[in-house]
Amino acid sequence: MNSGSPPWRNLGAAPLSHLVLASTSRYREALLKRLGLPFRCVSPRIREEDWKTGNWNPRELAEQLAIAKAQSVREAEPEGTLIGSDQVVSFEGHILGKPGSYQSAMEQLATLAGKSHALITSVAISHEGQTYIHTDTTNMSMRPLTTEEIERYVAADQPFDCAGSYKIEERGITLFERIETSDYTAIMGLPLIELTTQLRRLGYSVP
Repeated sequence: MNSGSPPWRNLGAAPLSHLVLASTSRYREALLKRLGLPFRCVSPRIREEDWKTGNWNPRELAEQLAIAKAQSVREAEPEGTLIGSDQVVSFEGHILGKPGSYQSAMEQLATLAGKSHALITSVAISHEGQTYIHTDTTNMSMRPLTTEEIERYVAADQPFDCAGSYKIEERGITLFERIETSDYTAIMGLPLIELTTQLRRLGYSVP
């Protein structure tokens, strides 16, 4: 596993591997489409719930899940360049997952309102026996929210499948007073700046 610039290079001597996004997330699929490269989505063959019972800190969990997702489809895609990604919300030492229901979303937002939390997004790229991992940490400062504001927001965006209970690309942006990040796309689930950098190193033409 590499955490810095990997030694891989593609000098054009061999055809490029096809890209595989190990994800069923429509958000990540939409983000990867923005690069204009052909790819296919494959469901990762892991049980995320099993990983979340381990003694991981938030960054470790995001990184290990991203790696596991990418590597879990290697048997089915032996020649592919595999991309896995995961995202967790870290708040006061606790990991917040996807709410899954209206009531849980209400509770998460009430907890986060008026405070800051970290949104940790990791992407793993597996290519020819090497795996590269990059992690983006965004500081999210949510403004104070009334119960009525939270109710209106949850009813509008229904963010039940989003860690932290907000969709930043939709009305979720109205919940925040400050966002500090090096890559806005990381907030939505896939850090495209770093992903583009690494794909270019592999020889993919982006744009």
